[in-house]
Amino acid sequence: MPRYLISFDDGAMDHIPAEDWPDVGKAAHAVTEEAVHAGVWVFGAGLERQRATIVATDGTVTDGPYPETREVVGGFAVVDVATREEAQVWAAKIAAACRCAQEVRELMPDPETDALLREAASRG
Repeated sequence: MPRYLISFDDGAMDHIPAEDWPDVGKAAHAVTEEAVHAGVWVFGAGLERQRATIVATDGTVTDGPYPETREVVGGFAVVDVATREEAQVWAAKIAAACRCAQEVRELMPDPETDALLREAASRG
């Protein structure tokens, strides 16, 4: 099945008052639990609010993202579902829980890595 990245920009949840954060956390964990029990959850997390580093092909490390970058990922989930429409259903649940819009993108398939992961899982 295809995998989809569901994400939101850093700052997208800044409108939420501090006193509402416990409820947002509970709602987000409830959607995660639902996705795990449905067998579609692959992985997800919020990202710490920090500047990223850029590692070049030669190993050089610099600060990033570049100053002209306006949008930075604030959090994400990866789901393994049959269709984009199903991914959008999960994105809507996450959007409601996190109180912010979500982007949905299909990840490129990688059969070789999937085979490696299945092999590693079978070894225990």
